Amino acid sequence: MPSDEGGVHVLMATVAMQGHMNPMLKFAKCLASKGVHVTIATTDVARHLMNKNNNSTNSDHNPHNRIHLEFYSDGLSPEFDRQTGVGAFIDSLKTVGYKNLSNLVTTINKDRNISCMVFNPFTPWMAEVAADHDIPSAALWIQASAIYSIYYRYFENPSLFGNLENPNAQVIELPGMPTLAVEDLPTFILPSGPAPIKSALTDFYHNLNKVNWVLGASFYELEEDIVYSMASLYPIHPIGPLVSPFLLGKEETDGPNIDMWNVEDSCLRWLDNQPSSSVIYVAFGSLIVLTQSHIDGIATALKNIDRPFLWVLKPPDKGSYEAIGQLPSEFLEETKEKGLVVAWCPQEKVLMHQSVACFMTHVGWNSTLETVVSGVPVVAYPKWTDQPTNARLIADAFKVGVSVRRGEDGVASAEEVERCIMEVVDGPRSDEIKKRAVELKEKAKKAVQSGGSSDKNIDWFIREIGAKQSV
Repeated sequence: MPSDEGGVHVLMATVAMQGHMNPMLKFAKCLASKGVHVTIATTDVARHLMNKNNNSTNSDHNPHNRIHLEFYSDGLSPEFDRQTGVGAFIDSLKTVGYKNLSNLVTTINKDRNISCMVFNPFTPWMAEVAADHDIPSAALWIQASAIYSIYYRYFENPSLFGNLENPNAQVIELPGMPTLAVEDLPTFILPSGPAPIKSALTDFYHNLNKVNWVLGASFYELEEDIVYSMASLYPIHPIGPLVSPFLLGKEETDGPNIDMWNVEDSCLRWLDNQPSSSVIYVAFGSLIVLTQSHIDGIATALKNIDRPFLWVLKPPDKGSYEAIGQLPSEFLEETKEKGLVVAWCPQEKVLMHQSVACFMTHVGWNSTLETVVSGVPVVAYPKWTDQPTNARLIADAFKVGVSVRRGEDGVASAEEVERCIMEVVDGPRSDEIKKRAVELKEKAKKAVQSGGSSDKNIDWFIREIGAKQSV
């Protein structure tokens, strides 16, 4: 990494999870476009997967790039299943990962002093690494500001949320949000939530006093009331939407790519041959593995609707913690004239394609932002973590789609999936939903333009770092 005297140098630390690295990289490119030097430090698993799939791993060969990648070990082998062994993974990160990241900070500081360390709230120990080196820290909240607000209020006063054992109970009405049932809350605060992740969130919120700034991947105009409600508690400053610049009509900033999966570009050529606003796009992110019941319901609905569809069905990693569903053998034969099934695709390019009519998604926050920025109506099919809350926001706050009604097993019937798709593409409310989607798309673009709400917050953040440096 080339030496550079003076200026602001931000270290972004994360772990090798695609949904965690994507917003970090996009924020890095925002900062780089304003003259900030950025180092992204992630775990060795990312390098292993990128090398395996022949994807770009670094940009240090170009001395003009302001973004560089570094790697540290989490203490586990590349083959270790970090989903099924989440407890061991988190424990190893907090011990071996802590030491290795700290050593990397020492090495980087010899070449260029780190002005600020940005970390993910799900790895709160990174704030302690920053404190050990006397570096100011910022948490990049990679989910909705609404989720930040819910967690903050829950960890401050759990009694406000009543009985979380009853999935149909109503909970308090939080500022800026529709009334939520227990089934709409982030699953990590429920009794059934995984203890290691709940512990990490508890650590983050109970140690907020060690964090200088909380930044949000969202944008102010999308969650105005929620952001305002946190201003007098512990503010969150939206600096998004953190999506690729081309979705926002901006030029791409030079820098590395961090794609851990092989992308199938053939789907774009297929989309070129489909009628405008005709294709149902279905994708459930990089982590979710669909069970047979999920797949059967979606397959039946797509077959019945008789519209073109693009379905991303990523093969699960070895050792997945769930039963793995398979496409019905007759499905591909019966739908080969109108549908395409791929393992992975360039989602942002798909969403901005004129042939796409709607997006059925797990509504992870990255996918939600990409959808909002693309102006595409949504069918929300949530499963866990922040997704149930995002689904409620999509339907009742943002008003850009509908949420499927799931059974007690978390699976929606084929009839329900079909009903929801038809509601957003051709139902009585479809024109209203499409109009609202376009409105939010324009607001997202304005937020990142010069003088927009997110652009101002990024400039403010850079000034804040500079002020800390000069003290």
